[in-house]
Amino acid sequence: MARESKGRQGPEVQPWPPRVNVLRKGRPSAWAVVLLAAATCFAGCEQTATKQVRVQPPALAPAATSATSYGREPLPLPDVPTDAAFAAYYPRPGIDVVVDQVQASFDAGKRALEAGKADDAQADFDHAVDLILKSGLPKDADPRLAKLFDQIGDAIPSEELNASENPDNATEESETPAQPAPIDEIADLTLPAGDPGLALKAEQELISVPHDLPLTVNESVLRYLSFFTTTRGRAIVARGLDRAGRYNAMIRSVLKEEGVPQDLIYLAQAESAFQPDAVSRAGARGIWQFMPFRGEEYDLERTYYTDDRSDPERATRAAARHLRDLYAMFGDWYLVMAAYNSGPITVVKAIERTGYADFWELQKRRVLPKQTQNYVPIILALALVAKAPSLYGVQVDAEKAPQVDAIKLDHPIDLRLAADAVNASVEDLHELNPELLRNLTPSLPGFQLNLPAGTAKTFQENIQQVPEDKWTSWRLHSTEPGETLAEIAKHYRVTMLAIEAANHLEANAVLPQGFLLSVPTPPAPAVHLVHYRVQRGDTLAGIADRFDVTVAQLKRWNQISGNRAPRGARLRIYAGSGESAASPRAKVKSAQNAGDEYGISSRSGKEGRALEYHVKAGETLFSIARQNQTTVSAIREANAFLLERPLQAGDVLKIQR
Repeated sequence: MARESKGRQGPEVQPWPPRVNVLRKGRPSAWAVVLLAAATCFAGCEQTATKQVRVQPPALAPAATSATSYGREPLPLPDVPTDAAFAAYYPRPGIDVVVDQVQASFDAGKRALEAGKADDAQADFDHAVDLILKSGLPKDADPRLAKLFDQIGDAIPSEELNASENPDNATEESETPAQPAPIDEIADLTLPAGDPGLALKAEQELISVPHDLPLTVNESVLRYLSFFTTTRGRAIVARGLDRAGRYNAMIRSVLKEEGVPQDLIYLAQAESAFQPDAVSRAGARGIWQFMPFRGEEYDLERTYYTDDRSDPERATRAAARHLRDLYAMFGDWYLVMAAYNSGPITVVKAIERTGYADFWELQKRRVLPKQTQNYVPIILALALVAKAPSLYGVQVDAEKAPQVDAIKLDHPIDLRLAADAVNASVEDLHELNPELLRNLTPSLPGFQLNLPAGTAKTFQENIQQVPEDKWTSWRLHSTEPGETLAEIAKHYRVTMLAIEAANHLEANAVLPQGFLLSVPTPPAPAVHLVHYRVQRGDTLAGIADRFDVTVAQLKRWNQISGNRAPRGARLRIYAGSGESAASPRAKVKSAQNAGDEYGISSRSGKEGRALEYHVKAGETLFSIARQNQTTVSAIREANAFLLERPLQAGDVLKIQR
């Protein structure tokens, strides 16, 4: 029998359904509005949830059928209804035909990949996606089809194929290396029964240590508590607690400011071990493991150069607000954590099916995904170990919070040049600027770059050697003892004459040790091939914006005929070939025609230029905000109807510029 002991409780837990309060300044996000409405269906369920309640199923929107197709092969099925009417047309269900064809193409791709034929594998995988999209069937129409679609998306990393097609450019243009998310390593484990002796330790600990989350010791928690005392488990915990030192003060401060329990910091430890570059198998990124679509709900922007989900402070602020919104929905921190992992709709459906608004009852009935069933026990076990690590044999050597000099840039700079200027490594700068995806800062006036503490003055002095318009291509080199100009030129693949001219040196000059040379390395190609895997929440407009191309170009390069981004598909994108790569005259003409291209008309007023934006199919508030250089919050404030329902194609938005 599971032993259960509860320590000091956290904030008072509201009965289901909780009081609906808008806790965040401004307005709740669109998904929160929809789910809060659904939550009212569960009136009468008590917090202990040992009492079964009747529930009204929430009204869920039907899955949208993608109209996207980007191949020229005939459709696998005739144009007939995709429902029970199939039986009248086929001796076997039409969906079985699609599943068989998709499975065959997928299997062929896997065989090609195993044989090292990356191009053939990609063609097979793309064909499998085409079959799904062009069948007209919703991807969720059949569990087999949904599973295949996810398998295709995860079958091959885009970086691997990109390197095989363009090995000379793969290192320069690919994203910075990501770390695996720890939650993927431990949440799917099947563990033996926990050590009963640890239960007594944990119960005693609950009495002596402060905590603002309700901590529980039961069999599920005990299994992970026992695992964290093994060699492997201790290493996982120690790694996270060591890195926690870098962000502990900041995270606790933000959580306190946003009015949520500070012990939710252990959720971040479970998710990422405090690694800003952690990426899960599903594509969640950062310390708090935000999926793209959820990050966009909380204004975490993604561009070709940066991803706010990897910015520790911005992501922490977003996570705190998301957790607060979830508590307003569920009124129970265990359900909040479960919803954070699997999504609020998943938890709502589980409660609807069972009538129980209690995590442990939902776990017992196995109505939540396996990872979610383990997720809450993992966090509770981590919290217990983190509060008294020596009690469980864990040695902690906490890292110090990074000290930085923040400088503002009005021009993009290659991180290698910035590192040269302060005698640091590129890895050092990525550690201080984890939101940067590449070795280049974005072309945003005022972009803040963090440098090692005490180096800002050195940077300002040394960078003056390089013309501002060469910051993305030139390098700085400090000479070593006995190093010749010929050796330096060979290393950077430039001529001696070019280095001499850039530094006003005489021919065959002898360089003293430590002399700082400007090295005019050749610029990288303006246009380069990138492979991008479409993720949930992506739109064609958003993808085009991130890679500095147009929607029309995306469609042409990938043979896309519809207006939706084909989720899971791997797009070929020639980044840099959009409007920014055009001539000045073309840019002016493009700017003049921008309103026609994006459905915008302008009206001048006393407060500036007011725009009317006509929403197209597949667009999101985030992509529209990016196009118009504003924020999601500003658009919502100017368009009150967005508080009542989600954005729809055909809506006319007011945008103040």
